[in-house]
Parts: sequence; structure tokens; C-alpha cells
Amino acid sequence: MYPKFPFPVPSARPASRRASGAFRWSTAIRLAAVMPALSGALEPINLRSTTHYAVLAGSLVSDIPASAIVGDVGLSPAAGSKITGFGAEEVTGKMYSVDASGPAGSIAAATELTAAKSDLTTAYNDAAGRTPVPTGRFLNPGAGEIGGMVLAPGLYKSTGDLFITGSDLTLMGGPSDVWIFQIATLLNVGNGIQVKLAGGASASNVFWQVGSSAMLGTTSVFAGTLMADQSIVMKTGASMTGRALARIAAVTLASNRITVPSPNAVPLLPAQAARDFGFVPSDPYQGLRFRVPADGKAKLELFDPQGRVAAVLFDGQASGSVGNQADGPPRGLPPGLYIAKLKSLGKYTLAKILVMN
Repeated sequence: MYPKFPFPVPSARPASRRASGAFRWSTAIRLAAVMPALSGALEPINLRSTTHYAVLAGSLVSDIPASAIVGDVGLSPAAGSKITGFGAEEVTGKMYSVDASGPAGSIAAATELTAAKSDLTTAYNDAAGRTPVPTGRFLNPGAGEIGGMVLAPGLYKSTGDLFITGSDLTLMGGPSDVWIFQIATLLNVGNGIQVKLAGGASASNVFWQVGSSAMLGTTSVFAGTLMADQSIVMKTGASMTGRALARIAAVTLASNRITVPSPNAVPLLPAQAARDFGFVPSDPYQGLRFRVPADGKAKLELFDPQGRVAAVLFDGQASGSVGNQADGPPRGLPPGLYIAKLKSLGKYTLAKILVMN
């Protein structure tokens, strides 16, 4: 079921087009610049007092040096002696323990940690309980293997283990778009695999709720706040722009990098550039027009709901002084909601496109 859009959709085709069997584009193409794709009114998870933690765990925080943690580290309810392996220069932030047995320089803050763990549970339950319950392409995407996919913003649900292996995962959307992944059991990210952010997407708006435990493979690159009910293991050289938050058990590190993402999303383009880059209102029956800020190579691709390239509508030199014309959707393209991605001069912009019979 598609979300409702705040724009009209033509109810009929002109007679001249009806016989040809050509597809029509909804007036969605009249909305320029970056749009939240497939996410509706999805709001980010409120992390409350856990926001400043790069690592928070219940039973153990261990490290095989040397890691680089930008953000705070906390452990509760286990004793501070269960924070092990950290050298003096590995944490750019504070280390909190429930008692005085923590590493040198750590702060005994039992009350604050109890509150943080409570807030983690609240955030975890918020992510797990988000509705409406995903269906269709948002339910068990990739049959449990999302490596190699390009996913638009939205609420996704995996009823078993979720794997990101074989190929990188790309999350494509704007700076204010939100991704929430509800994972029933395990999350497994393969060795060397990256979770990439495209189109201005922000790691601060990506949330992974894991029903059991998560493992990030050797030298993998992860993005988003990872909230596991049990444990989180980061293998040697894995890195993350996000947070490793384990409710009950351990966070285990081995020469890793973790950086808490900035809460302030960076705009995709400066205001002036945004006016010069994007989709242009046009006849919905005549393809898609777009503009770029300067002469140069441009590429316009259409992605289907599974994140696969459905069509390349433009790939060549574009003019920065006049409007540019792209092809319409190819004959035989199944009707549905698509994401148009325009790339030029190292920038991206997106639009939602509704293809109808």
C-alpha cells in the first residue's frame, strides 16, 4: 500500500496517449529538490540521555587496543571493573561506571547510568513498536539479505536474521529522512562491507533495532544507531558513524572506530544551488525535465521499490544555462512508486515518481 501524497494524480489519459499503451507520470515530478522517499511522517527515535554515548552496555565493555571512540562510554549495571582494555588516549569523551572500580579517569555515576539504560530501553521499544507494521517491499526486504540494495527511507521489518553481506548497502535519501530497521533476531554485517549514505542522508537518522545480537565484520563500515537487546561485536578494524548500544549484555571492540553522529543534518545543497539543481515542472506525459547549476555530465536513474535500477533516463552532458530533457519511463515498466535520482557535479537530488498505467 502506497503512502498518501499531497499532490493530485491525473485520473485519465488523453485519448491520443491511451491507444499507445504509454505510461504516464503523476504530478509528483512537479515537486523539485530533495523529498522524503517512502517514509511518510516517520520520525526519528528519541534517544534521550543516550544521545551522547558511543558505547553503552549492560555486562561488559571490552577493547583490544587501539580503538578510537568519539563520544562517551558507559556500563551498567555491571561493575566498572568490567570496562577493560582501553588506553588513556582511546576515548575522546567520558567513561562512566556505576562504582569506583572503573578504569583510570572514569566517572562513578550510577544514577546517570541507570537513567541512560532506562532511556535505551524506551528507545529500543519505540523502534520495535513503530507502526504501521511494514508490509510488501518493506517486510523482509531481500528475503533477509539486503547487501547490494539501495533502500529509500522508511520503516523496514525483518522477521528473522538480517544479513548485509556480499555487497554494500546504500541508504539513499535527504538529510531529514529516517530509516528504522526492526530485526527480530540477529544482524550480521560481512567483512569489508559498507553501509553507505547517499543523497545527503544522515547517520543520525538511521536506527537498527536488533532482537538479539549484532556482529560487524572485519573492516566493515557501518552507519546509524545500533540498539541490540543482547550483545554487539565489532571485529578487527570495523568502524561506525553511530552508536553501539547493548541493553543486557556486552559490547566487544577490537581496534575499532566509533564516532557519534552530529545531531544536525547538513543540507544537501546551499540554498542558491538548490534552486539551480533539481526537477522542473513539466508535462507529465512528456518525460522529465531537470536543471543543473553548470555545464557538465549528469545522470538520471530510476530506482524501483527494491532499490534496483529500473531505467537510466539520462546519461550525458547537461546544460547549466537551459533546461534539460530526460526520457520518459520505458514501455513495459510496471506501475508503482519509483525514486528518481539525479546526479551532477558530485551532488545528488531525489524525487518520488508515480508511474501509472
